[in-house]
Parts: sequence; C-alpha cells; structure tokens
Amino acid sequence: MSDTGRRRAHADVLIVGAGHAGAQAAIVLRQRGFAGTITLLGDEASPPYERPPLSKDYLAGDKAFERILLRPAGFWAERDIVLMLGHAVVRVDAESHCVVTADGTEIGYGTLVWATGGAPRRLACHGHDLAGVHGVRTRADVDRMIAELPAVRRVVVIGGGYIGLEAAAVLAKLGKHVTVLEAQDRVLARVAGEPLSRFYEAEHRAHGVDLRTGVAVSCIEERDGAACGVRLDDGAILPCEMVIVGIGIVPAIAPLIEAGATGAMGGVLVDAQCRTTVPDIFAIGDCAAHANAFADGRVIRLESVQNANDQAMIVGKALTGAPEAYEAVPWFWSNQYDLKLQTVGLSAGYDDLVVRGDPAERSFSVVYLEAGRVIALDCVNRVRDYV
Repeated sequence: MSDTGRRRAHADVLIVGAGHAGAQAAIVLRQRGFAGTITLLGDEASPPYERPPLSKDYLAGDKAFERILLRPAGFWAERDIVLMLGHAVVRVDAESHCVVTADGTEIGYGTLVWATGGAPRRLACHGHDLAGVHGVRTRADVDRMIAELPAVRRVVVIGGGYIGLEAAAVLAKLGKHVTVLEAQDRVLARVAGEPLSRFYEAEHRAHGVDLRTGVAVSCIEERDGAACGVRLDDGAILPCEMVIVGIGIVPAIAPLIEAGATGAMGGVLVDAQCRTTVPDIFAIGDCAAHANAFADGRVIRLESVQNANDQAMIVGKALTGAPEAYEAVPWFWSNQYDLKLQTVGLSAGYDDLVVRGDPAERSFSVVYLEAGRVIALDCVNRVRDYV
C-alpha cells in the first residue's frame, strides 16, 4: 500500500477502540507529557463511556447516558486528542503502518494501540438473529432493549454469568417475569466457588426470578420475525417477548491476526509491556492475552475495567520512555439488587476455600486458597474484607 495513495490522516499514536482501555491510553499519554498527535478511533458513534453501568444503572433508567461518559464531551478536544467515531477498522497494513476502515478511509500511524475489546458471543442455534434477541455490550444494544421493554412481559436470560445476572436483577426490579438459563450446574461456575454461586441463585429466586441450571437451549422460537420463546433440549418451550444472551465475548482481533500478530486464548498475545508480536503495535484490555503473575504466570485474558486501565498505563509509560512490566492485582465488581460484590485476585486453581461471615445475613466473604496461600476473595456487602 502506498503512503501517498488514499491516506487521509496520520497519527503518531493511533488508538483503535474507544472503550475504557483506548480512552485511558489517550488520557495517560497526555498526562505523561506526550506531545505527539493522538487519534482515538471508535466503531460506535458515541464518545467514550463506561460499559459496566449498561447492564445496571443505564438499563434500569437510573443514569442518563451523559452520566456514564468517561469524560465530558469537550475533554478530548481540550487535550488535543482527535476522536474519529463510527469507524471500524477492517485491515491493518503493518508494513506501511496504516489501517483501513470499513468505508475505505486510510489512517497512518507511528504506533498502533489495539483496544477493541470484543463483541457478544452469539448463540449458534436457529433464531439467534431474530428481533428481540439481544447482547449487552454497547449503548446501542441497551437502547434497543429499553425501547422494546414497554411491550415485554417475559424475558429469558441465557447465561448465568455476571452480565446475565445483572440484567436479570434489573429486569426483575422493573416488574418483568425473568427466567435465567445456565448450562452448567450452577451460576458463576467459571469465576467463583459454590458458596457464592448458591447464594446468588437463592437471591435471584427470592426476587422472583425463575433460575434454572443444567439446561441447554435448542433454539429460539419465532413469530412474525421476532423471538417468541426459547425451546430447551428437552422440548419444553419458555414463552417470552425478549431474549438476552450473556455467554461471553469474542475478541475483535481479526485484522491484527491477519496482519501477522500471534493469537492466544481467543485474543492477541502481548508481552509484559503489552506489545504484540508485530512491531509498533500494542494491544490492551479485553482482547489482550498476557502472562499474569496472579495466575501463576499463565497466559490469560482479563475482561475488567481494572485490566483495561492498568494496561493503558503500561502502554503510556512505554511510549513516554519509562517502560514497566504489567503486574497489577486483578479486581472486579458486580451490583445485583442491594448486593455489592467486590472481588480481588483470581480464584482459578484454588484447592480450598473459607467462608467468613454469614451468607444468611447477606454480608460475607469467600476466601480462596491454593496450597495454603490466599489467592482471591469474593466479598459480598463486606467492604472491610475487600480492603
């Protein structure tokens, strides 16, 4: 590709992805005195905003969109950060240091920071693309749900992870009849121990949610082009007007892999400074697979605001002459009903656990141990343990 061809723009640092990771990378660069040009390119039309409230306060109507913006609208221009919104990158030309967007726009870069996150994983069954079937990842996703809710009485949530449970809690509080379907034998099975799973199952049921574990979905039933029910493998049909799918994300990394970057754990592999295997290209956030000290050095991906922000700091330091290895303590949170869950550390690989406090009092912690060493805590309404 010629440098003089259709190229319309150039940035010393081009950040692809305007979510938490990408926005924070731009902010850190300016905070650290980076004087070069910065372009923050996002595939959504909206300026950078917080994603965690989407399945909580924003869906519930408790927070307007302006209240979940990462920074006020004028912030980016004041910091001389160019926002290019509504542009999805479809190709990376690593040799000529250029990306191409879906509309053919070419943008050159000195350094590329890939911070695209991912898209909601979709069901593979018939009916996965019907009207009324939703993921929860973007403002547009939730706006579509909000627009449909007045005509919705029954909702089926597929997936008993945090996104599914948070959405279920909001919709139950809004008076909808909610059914949660989880394929494994308990909710949160991938991320938490059984005491926490059973506690949240009981809480949701106490709030009127029909929560079912160990069930598999056969297909989404259709009426007039829209979802009207969920058929289970045993033939049972759960009538509904809305289906929410919360079964994880697929990292958005195809252009990077096609450009020669090494993949790992469904994402793109990065080193301790968040560099990919392609020169002058970093990757951060949900899509970045990295060796993590709190996972005994295993290569993992972390889908959290903490990881996004801390990896953004690592890139900012690397590009301002103060390289540092990424070694931040992982932490997460989830709000459901009046319960605040705060997690620190990674519990994968635990061989013992201890419950502090009494789940019946709705204030307790699950402490995870490996070979007698504390590796993680899940703290429900128990801030002192978390701190």
